[in-house]
Amino acid sequence: MKKISYIIFASLITFGLFSCKKFLDVTPKTQMPQDVLFSTQSGFEDALTGVYIQMKNNGSYGQALTQTTVEQLISNWDVTANTTEQRLGLFNFGDEGVLGRFTTIWGQQYKIISSINAILGQIDERKNVFTDPLIYNMVKSECLALRAYCHLDILRLFGPIPSDPSSAPNLPYASVLSTTPQQHISFEEYKSRLLKDLEDAENLIKDKDPIQKYSLSQLKNPGLTSGFNPENDFIAYRYLRMNYYAIKALQARAYLWFGDNDKAFESAKIVIDAKNEGGADKFRLGTATDFSANKDYVLSNEQIFGLYSYNLNDSYQSLYASGVLKKGSTETTIKNTLYGNTGTDIRESGLWELVTLTNAAKVYIIKKYLSEKNPVLSADFKQIPMLRLSEMYLIAAETAPFADGVQYFQAFRTARNIGNMPAPVDQQALKNEILKEYRKEFYAEGQAFFAYKRNNAPRTSITFIPAAAVLNYVLPVPKDETL
Repeated sequence: MKKISYIIFASLITFGLFSCKKFLDVTPKTQMPQDVLFSTQSGFEDALTGVYIQMKNNGSYGQALTQTTVEQLISNWDVTANTTEQRLGLFNFGDEGVLGRFTTIWGQQYKIISSINAILGQIDERKNVFTDPLIYNMVKSECLALRAYCHLDILRLFGPIPSDPSSAPNLPYASVLSTTPQQHISFEEYKSRLLKDLEDAENLIKDKDPIQKYSLSQLKNPGLTSGFNPENDFIAYRYLRMNYYAIKALQARAYLWFGDNDKAFESAKIVIDAKNEGGADKFRLGTATDFSANKDYVLSNEQIFGLYSYNLNDSYQSLYASGVLKKGSTETTIKNTLYGNTGTDIRESGLWELVTLTNAAKVYIIKKYLSEKNPVLSADFKQIPMLRLSEMYLIAAETAPFADGVQYFQAFRTARNIGNMPAPVDQQALKNEILKEYRKEFYAEGQAFFAYKRNNAPRTSITFIPAAAVLNYVLPVPKDETL
């Protein structure tokens, strides 16, 4: 199997000069030589902004790893016969179209990692260009954590079922930007490097991140009237960045994947228990009011880290309103099969709608990414969820001592207005119910497939799996690994 060759930026890096709200921009505006880009603090800021922009690529978290490819693996969308989408749901990993999807994801993830490594390769050598030590800590911390984030998803897709590390080939953990192929390393070494990146990221930003001091409302409304008025906008809007609590949430996700339940619970609990200075919860679970009154279908107040996508409404129109991504034509598919016909679940009643397409067909579509086209920024919900509080509750429910775990699970259920359902009677029953919630909670976010793989779940657990599908959780590494 070929080694990976990584993109080196040589003398040019395609990042750019950005407006004051840098990371909210859609595309970089110009190209700069690397030695010029990294000669100033603002150059490092722009380079990191470029990483976030790359993450919104459709081959990565813009679509493939959230709304399309990973969701199609578990047949969350209706498909047309004899298409790549159908073959994804059949786990036909020999199909050229399917392999093309996987190659795109692989390539895009390592391109993002290459951009991150370009920054990390320069930041300590040029530390003197930072006029604000906090910005240095932020940039380096975010790069390390984002590198871990991308590598974890590579592992969760192309790596082994965690309970059987021998079930897939070794993978490379790219820690430097180089034209020299990097070695494929063991599962344990990969794990060690990933967790070390997260530990280093946490140490750089802990007790320094504004998100620990200020509320989400203040971070969304920087200025004199909010009480949070940074001189540099780069410090604002931390909920859209890989902030301290996002690092803790990613640690919880990673520790759960690696089977370290105690550390997973410890990390998730820090996020759940996070408070503002006045004692109010920093993050809160979404409720029916968020859907009905605020039209906040993506539940922004429980997002610990989300990617801001200015064109998300356009994406919603082209993918969902047009019927490209749809599920079922009657209430049975969504209300009964997916949610169990509770009659109260806020997702069952408020997150889906029946629409009539141009061909007169009636189909159900999810409204998760529906948003106003040009709202005021403080009420702008155009975010792609990357880490959410609901996941932390489910992780805590699974990893805490049983009695405490049930309490976390019931708190989650209460927020979704299904708190009256019988509580699980033992650990296995609790785990089974949690797995069902991954299916319901993270629809169009890409997390359900990973929950199935982590648990090596049988096909009976995958609600919409076709009868002809031959379940396979380990995606093939692209034959040509040259990026």
